[in-house]
Amino acid sequence: INSEKHLSTCLGALLSRGLKSLSPVLVPLNLALHPRKDIMVTASDDHLWKMWAFPNGNIIMTGEGHTDWLSGCCFHPSGTKLVTSSGDTTVRIWDFTKGECILTLEGHSRAVWDCSWHSCGDFVASASMDNTSKIWDINSERCRYTMRGHKDSVNSIEFLPFSNTILTSSADKTLSLWDARTGLCAQTFYGHLHSCNHATFNMKGDTIVSCDSYGVMKFWDVRRVTPMVSVDAGPHPGNQVVFDPSGHVVALASSDGTVKTLELNSGQLSSLVGHEDEVQSVVFDHKAEHLLSGGSDGTVRLWS
Repeated sequence: INSEKHLSTCLGALLSRGLKSLSPVLVPLNLALHPRKDIMVTASDDHLWKMWAFPNGNIIMTGEGHTDWLSGCCFHPSGTKLVTSSGDTTVRIWDFTKGECILTLEGHSRAVWDCSWHSCGDFVASASMDNTSKIWDINSERCRYTMRGHKDSVNSIEFLPFSNTILTSSADKTLSLWDARTGLCAQTFYGHLHSCNHATFNMKGDTIVSCDSYGVMKFWDVRRVTPMVSVDAGPHPGNQVVFDPSGHVVALASSDGTVKTLELNSGQLSSLVGHEDEVQSVVFDHKAEHLLSGGSDGTVRLWS
């Protein structure tokens, strides 16, 4: 991703037929990639999730069952199941071989913003507007822990792969690391001046990047629990941020309708222009050959 002139393929015309436009303020359009195949799932405010092949944009499967907008989606490590989170306060598990929802997890009192699958496949974590996160045991079909500590909506949640560490970001302007074995908070990161909308690890797990409602990105040293650098990509909100597999490039989904890319070695910040409304979600493919973005214009776009 070098400049706007070199951005090649856009799938918006293909995918917009199957995606309803989103509320530009509240409801995200979330993307998830299959762990091995060129397949993605989109979660939207039409109460549905859809599975697509890329880059051709052919629809493979649709999931119907939630009674309100979908906010998050994440593949099982094997790629055979999916977890989704919704404004209907539930988390649902879907089995692709059966083509249906096989488990509905109820316990949050308000909308669920995000969900993540542990790399062993037996546990799911969810983050909610009710200021809590939960760890669910899929085998017993029960909530194992409710993680309390954030003082406002928990906006994102993620397991560090192959570990018992969970990362959350919150509207209370903080990030927290949790021990999934106990459900207790291990560390809290302070430094954002506004609501933290999303946070994620790099592949090594030693660095976190987060973004807030004023478009500020912060990089954190996990071991020292300290901020390393802050990048102003605002003033529009940053909705989601992601490292590429090499850890050398970061992409930010911005409410100004662009995808911001930051080259960490050079510090160069660029904008990818194409969406006609707020960009809500970004994800790199496994080889870092493409970047996919989902927006409130109801399209998913593929960038080279």
